[in-house]
Amino acid sequence: MPLGTLSAAPAPGSIASVTLWTVTVAALLLLLAIDIFLTRRPHEVRMREAVGWSVFYLVLPVLFGFYLWAAFDGGVAVEFFTGWVVEKSLSVDNLFVFMLLLAAFAVPAELTQRVLLYGIVGALVLRAAFIALGAAALQSGTWAFLLFGAVLILTAGKVLREARRGEAHEVDIDAMRSVRLLRRLVPVSPRYQGFKLVVRDGGRLAVTPLALTTVAVFATDIVFAVDSVPAVYGVTDDPFIVFATNAFALLGLRALYFVLRGALARLRHLNYGLAVILAFIGVKLVLHWAHGVWAWMPEIPTLASLGVIVTVLFTVTITSLRAERVPRPPAADA
Repeated sequence: MPLGTLSAAPAPGSIASVTLWTVTVAALLLLLAIDIFLTRRPHEVRMREAVGWSVFYLVLPVLFGFYLWAAFDGGVAVEFFTGWVVEKSLSVDNLFVFMLLLAAFAVPAELTQRVLLYGIVGALVLRAAFIALGAAALQSGTWAFLLFGAVLILTAGKVLREARRGEAHEVDIDAMRSVRLLRRLVPVSPRYQGFKLVVRDGGRLAVTPLALTTVAVFATDIVFAVDSVPAVYGVTDDPFIVFATNAFALLGLRALYFVLRGALARLRHLNYGLAVILAFIGVKLVLHWAHGVWAWMPEIPTLASLGVIVTVLFTVTITSLRAERVPRPPAADA
């Protein structure tokens, strides 16, 4: 008997029973506990360690997708894989911003993975909240598809404009409201002190730069959640699949950061690709809403969406690598 059919029946519009939700969340908490255990001692992550965990977190969703295929059907598995590819591509964009935040706050190398772990936990909590809100909106009427589609299309336009102006992935920590507010409320210690977020400095409580970095990471997580959750709802309206794709995409970010940090800056065309993907899914959502109103309106199949997304990501990766090979023009003499 498939795991998803055990115990309580699945909720309306979802494949997941209470048992499947429980097992999935328990596995997620176990993986997070393992991550916390592995980062308990500050150390600089070596490439071999990062590659090993990156492979593990790539194999895990593949196995889960095969389980969905066997327990339910191929359509469910295709929805999961498509949503996971979308989330993974958007999570790479997260890594760009994390990289700039870590540099802006001058985070020591041995503390980097703990900051990334804080960011991942914060992102998971925020995504869960946004997924619940999205599910409630979808249950209230098909207008939510139109709203999500509009949000993604507007976001795609913003990402494209920033990419064309070369403004993407710029971080000004002094301009971040969350950081400014924290600095006003409590004193800030001038030094990192291991994993401590709060210390006594001169006899009074103060937050460390690590706490400031964590707040900044959480603030950026909110922005990314607004984009990513509607994007996956453009692939599937099942909250469980949306949650699973987000969880699997985020879990491997800590290790993936150390694998890709040298290559992240070379993916200069990634934002163009993300803009295309967000716009495409936005149009898909609008068409889905329109199909519910006018049956003659076409819909974009999930398998076709997967093909478009993979093609776009492959194309921008190739064009980015080719652009890196083109020698830059020599600077003009003053």
